[in-house]
Amino acid sequence: MPDLLLELRSEEIPARMQRKAAGDLKKLVTDALVERGLTYEGAREYWTPRRLTLDIRGLNARSADVREEKKGPRTDANEKAIEGFLRGAGLNDVSEAQVVSDPKKGDFYIAIINKPGRPAEEIIAEVMPGIIRSFPWPKSMRSGPASMPKGSSYAGIEGKGSESLRWVRPLQSIVCLFGPEHDETQVIPFVIDGIVAGNVTYGHRFHAPGPITVRRFEDYVSSLEKAKVILDADRRKDIILHDAKDLAFANGLELVEDEGLLEEVSGLVEWPQVLMGTFEEDYLQIPAEIIRLTIKTNQKCFVTRNQGAEEGLSNRFILISNIEASDGGKEIIHGNGKVVRARLSDARHFWNRDQGDLPDLETLKDSAAKFGLDLKKPLDQRMAKLDALNVTFHAKLGTQGQRVARIRELAKALAPVVGADAALVDRAVVLAKADLRTEAVGEFPELQGLMGRKYATLQGENESVAAAIEDHYKPQGPSDRLPADKVAITVALADKLDTLVGFWAIDEKPTGSKDPFALRRAALGVVRILLEKNVRLPLLSVAKDTDLLSFFHDRLKVYLRDLGARYDLIDAVLTPESDDLLMIARRVEALTAFITGEDGRNLLAGAKRATQLLAAEEKKGTVVANSVSEKLLKLDAEKALYAAIKTASADAAKAVETEDFRSAMQALSTLRAPVDKFFEDVLVNDEDAAIRANRLALLKAIREATGTVADFSKITG
Repeated sequence: MPDLLLELRSEEIPARMQRKAAGDLKKLVTDALVERGLTYEGAREYWTPRRLTLDIRGLNARSADVREEKKGPRTDANEKAIEGFLRGAGLNDVSEAQVVSDPKKGDFYIAIINKPGRPAEEIIAEVMPGIIRSFPWPKSMRSGPASMPKGSSYAGIEGKGSESLRWVRPLQSIVCLFGPEHDETQVIPFVIDGIVAGNVTYGHRFHAPGPITVRRFEDYVSSLEKAKVILDADRRKDIILHDAKDLAFANGLELVEDEGLLEEVSGLVEWPQVLMGTFEEDYLQIPAEIIRLTIKTNQKCFVTRNQGAEEGLSNRFILISNIEASDGGKEIIHGNGKVVRARLSDARHFWNRDQGDLPDLETLKDSAAKFGLDLKKPLDQRMAKLDALNVTFHAKLGTQGQRVARIRELAKALAPVVGADAALVDRAVVLAKADLRTEAVGEFPELQGLMGRKYATLQGENESVAAAIEDHYKPQGPSDRLPADKVAITVALADKLDTLVGFWAIDEKPTGSKDPFALRRAALGVVRILLEKNVRLPLLSVAKDTDLLSFFHDRLKVYLRDLGARYDLIDAVLTPESDDLLMIARRVEALTAFITGEDGRNLLAGAKRATQLLAAEEKKGTVVANSVSEKLLKLDAEKALYAAIKTASADAAKAVETEDFRSAMQALSTLRAPVDKFFEDVLVNDEDAAIRANRLALLKAIREATGTVADFSKITG
């Protein structure tokens, strides 16, 4: 079966867009071909900075013939209805339709439409221009002859009315080849902005810029590699990573790995060459995080450290070049080194300035008094400055200073719940956002919190306070670490709860996939802290909004499901008013253990039978007694069940009070045998209305007893 090779070559595509763009190309092309009746065995996408490539194997040479029946109106329908049917079916006369009889509906017309299959080449040529013109780039630009000014000799090469192509960078050539694995392939020509699809590509921009004629994917890949282009991005990543590690090791160092940077640099080069540069050791006085981000952000280079060292960096960095230089890379290393030194010089300037006094301390006294700040300390000055400048947090939620004041009050209430030192919590809160006014964080926003911790340590803050400044942003996802110290836990909870309560108050809630203020992440952070740090916090005491509580429930469900909890068991213990998430999690854990045992499964079956029967009678309006009357218990089975319910209910309630949910479940398991015996020996719907109402009250007592730990009716199975 034939294969299809497609290459779209352009000027440099931004690295961050390449992987998704290649995936989009694969989906758009394969979907379009399948929609038109073609099938294929496999497809794989590739990308480099200058090309998107698609390799489709085992494509049908022709789409299948299609026979379609189109039902029409009754034979005695009016003339207009019949004419409309004929037009829609592509028939010239009613004699070309068939008549089908239906015993109920009478005679009606049917058109048999035969659509012959089409050659794959024709289909490919048909779909490709539209896919290219409407390609979903996040950002694009116009290029090509149709974008030229009117009157230009190059304009209109594709004909009158042609629209200019919008592509991420100017498109330069297209390869589109189709054919069997071993026989000759053919070009499928189509035109986009004067570019005619053909069988010619080009190699490395500097090392092999000449044309390369290709026939199929295998010789395309090998020809590109000879022309200094490695097509497979994952292979480029492997080359970069292993060569960088080897080069570092050869110099007595080890690479500080960075997956995000590795992905980016693999999208900047087609022929990766790994080199090592240096900078003066004096710069190592700057915090390692600043050095790493300075070198990464400005020069896309990796940093190194001494072998076996867990902290600190060396003064060597790894750079990735796209050129195999004749001088061994000396000039490239020299040029990168100059830029790195200049940027590190700036970083050192930020670091030193942040430890000095601000020039306008006199204007900060009111803000300092408001938060109990010491203007002799640099970080306190920055917090006072943040407040004095009235830096906006959100237009409807006030300034950063106002937000810190809210978090401060909330943290004061949370400190005894968590068991944290109230004075340290207060100090941590008032300094937590101070580093937003430092020059280091202004240059590298991703260092917020971390720089605050470093500056706090330098000015002699308590270790718990310093840790809380960094960790109050955590966790920032399902796999991020939690704050460890109780002070940090308190500030982290206060920060996230203030965010959620505030945005709920102004009705800025997540909708669908949109969550611009990362409120789902904040709620999950609260859930993880409460459950993983065993914090008992009634959320309604701080949230004061049942809709927000429901949002927490949704995040809790996601969290518990990811841990393996069953959907139905979570729903069985969760009520709209449940605001103690730790209690809910413990109930789910106990219920899971109970239901997986034989007693639990059998009790579940009996309890569900009881609740379903009771619900059916309640729906019909059958009278149910308010409570069980022992005088109306006639049979041994119902007497035994009532006695068992009283004992089990009391024991379960007592266990629930002490939050011993496993013991509560064990107490309920004693109902298994009497419930089974009751249904074997007792007819609930007795002819005597009083006895029937009393027996239904027994079923209600079963529902109430099991309801102390869960709603058994919501459990499947």
